[in-house]
Amino acid sequence: MPVTVRFAPSPTGNIHIGNARTALFNWLFAMKNSGNFVQRFDDTDVARSKQEYADAILYDLHWLGIFQDATEYQSRRFDIYEDAVARLKRDGLLYACYETAEELDLRRKVRRTRGLPPVYGREALRLTHAQISEYEADGRKPHWRFLLPNFRDEPFETERTEVEWTDLVRGEETIDLASLSDPILIREDGTYLYTLPSVTDDIDMGITHVIRGDDHVTNTAVQIALFRALGAEPPEFGHHNLLTTSTGEALSKRTGALSIASLRESGLEPMTVSSLAVLTGTSENVVATSSMSELAKAFDLSTASKSAAKFDPEDLKTLNRDLLRQMPFSESRDRLSALGILGERAEDFWLAVRGNLDRLADAVDWWRIVEHGPQTPVALSDDDSVFVRDAIDMLPPEPWDRDTFKVWIGSVKERSGRKGKPLYEPIRLALTGLASGPELADLLPLLGPAGIQARRP
Repeated sequence: MPVTVRFAPSPTGNIHIGNARTALFNWLFAMKNSGNFVQRFDDTDVARSKQEYADAILYDLHWLGIFQDATEYQSRRFDIYEDAVARLKRDGLLYACYETAEELDLRRKVRRTRGLPPVYGREALRLTHAQISEYEADGRKPHWRFLLPNFRDEPFETERTEVEWTDLVRGEETIDLASLSDPILIREDGTYLYTLPSVTDDIDMGITHVIRGDDHVTNTAVQIALFRALGAEPPEFGHHNLLTTSTGEALSKRTGALSIASLRESGLEPMTVSSLAVLTGTSENVVATSSMSELAKAFDLSTASKSAAKFDPEDLKTLNRDLLRQMPFSESRDRLSALGILGERAEDFWLAVRGNLDRLADAVDWWRIVEHGPQTPVALSDDDSVFVRDAIDMLPPEPWDRDTFKVWIGSVKERSGRKGKPLYEPIRLALTGLASGPELADLLPLLGPAGIQARRP
């Protein structure tokens, strides 16, 4: 059976870099195992789910370099869930409960005062037909709970029932079903909670590996029990650490913090975002990888830490600079062309300026400087103005290449007696209007004699 994974967000907002971490873990795992990636939208919450969010999530994933083998929507699969519900009811594993939220809260408090764990006591199983009729006459609608297999003969006499699995990230995991309440699978209004559609879909779609955040670890024991109740063997599970800011702040779709859309709009490269999202919180160094195949080589689920994966958003800027610094012209050509940077000099220009860019779009400013001179002419001192004019008069004849600057500046240094900052800074300011930037040796051939003469102070 081929490896098949899924990424299953709810389309209720834009995904953020933490969500992308889960998507990327699944994508890279599928890549390394020649498997399939299913994009599933858990959109049973009809009121909050929107197609525009689903479309935006697909756009974000494609921008990152993740491409699904199949796309599924839970809202189009209710008949499958109804079949699963019928099977569970037939087998006596789904039972109706009529308690209100206030009644349940009171029962939990009573159990705590008695020194008992605040789990549901299965009181609904004791209801008589008369009591049920009375509730229904009062207009109460039942919610439905899954009867956990944590007893032998009598459901009110639970016993320790361990569910064990070897987690792909965390290693051996054990959870006692007797410590958990029977989970609600269907709300009073007939809508489904997360668990039943998720498990049913994983079975129907042939999901072999469920890779998700470690906030789902406790859910796993219940889901394994539900897989088996529906006659299916559970998939393998892997629970990775969650991505948080350096202060431990959790990420949220609702706040829009560090959304993929906002990171894209800020000019970051997709591999910058992917590299940080995957490598942070692992034993691997967080470096900017240039492609998914390169990132896949560094990816290993077992290297993820069990503690939160904290990162500083400023790290994205550093990684982006590193990525641009090593980006070949062949990768940037089309995007530079779209920015108006094209022609015979485009490649030499890119190689000259790429090490000084925070974002690729910043290349436009340097192209403007090369083509038209400093955006704001710098006022040099009288001595520096004379020095620069004398230096320009000493320019060697063409043809020029990268070695031209060394020859030129050597002659200027010898004649002027200047060295260090007094030698280089006035020339750089006159040519670019800035105190720092690309190597002058690279800029000189791009400017050419005419371009430099036009900058004579």
